[in-house]
Amino acid sequence: MAALYHTPASLAHAAVHGKAHFLFSASHGLNLPKLESRSIGLLCLAITSIGWGVNWPAMKFLLREWPPLFARGSAGVIAAIVIACIAAMCGQSLRVPRAQIGRLLVSAFINVIAWMGFTTLSLRWLQAGQAALLVYTMPVWATLLAWPFLGKRPGAASLCGLALCIGGVGLLFGGGELALGIDKLPGVLFALGAAILFALGTVAVAPLALPPLTTVAWQLALGCAPMLAYGLLVEKPDFSAITPAGMGVMTYMTIVPMGVCYMTWFAALRRLPPATASVATLLTPVVGVCAAALALGEPLGAREFAAMGLTLAGIALALRKA
Repeated sequence: MAALYHTPASLAHAAVHGKAHFLFSASHGLNLPKLESRSIGLLCLAITSIGWGVNWPAMKFLLREWPPLFARGSAGVIAAIVIACIAAMCGQSLRVPRAQIGRLLVSAFINVIAWMGFTTLSLRWLQAGQAALLVYTMPVWATLLAWPFLGKRPGAASLCGLALCIGGVGLLFGGGELALGIDKLPGVLFALGAAILFALGTVAVAPLALPPLTTVAWQLALGCAPMLAYGLLVEKPDFSAITPAGMGVMTYMTIVPMGVCYMTWFAALRRLPPATASVATLLTPVVGVCAAALALGEPLGAREFAAMGLTLAGIALALRKA
């Protein structure tokens, strides 16, 4: 799987393959203190889910001041430099063997340009909570794509999971202020495109044989540099438009979801079983929806809670071991 070593979405790979030992390889070479404490693992998992969840309304807020690909690309390039420095301090080599270069380029496209780029673009048309729920359906798509690519026919749980997700999304966009119209269709397509392409990477691209932080640094650099270049040349950001609040959000996006959360995610994987770690996949969109309601005033009522319940139940079924 080509996950950005490894987001909660990487649990989709475990659902597809019925095993998750590869997840724990993410901690190798980090030289983190080996405090085998479940409580510390749960704390790290909570930090990860909250940090990644809050990033959804943060991105939406920043789009008011800077164009999407420039904002995401610049944050990613800075984060890549910081993570590369951390990797070097942890003793991880930044050298990429020639045999891994092609796979690394494919991974950078799927996990950064498609995943980060498409999700950010979706926020131009969708509310942060809507985008978060749509994008985090990727475990369901992974189990379905495993049929043509790996010959693993989806079971009843996977099909029920898909039905629940469709029901949740249909309810979310079914009426009221959130009703799906032609004006929101591009955002829906970008969000689902990100989820499906990421899911495709989990079943069609073999893992990178690189240290975890090295993998993250290179994927961010290779994926975000083109977004930054496009933003500068085409989107032409107005640098004077950024406010102190916007700069604070930009700093958060660079440091927390792309830096701190990866470290806490790796630490959680060292201490928790895969079934527990998969909770992050369920918590992140919940945090995103709730944070968007608090920070941006997005709707959060009975319809939204019911849609979240159906969608997350579907994701949970997809994450179950076949």
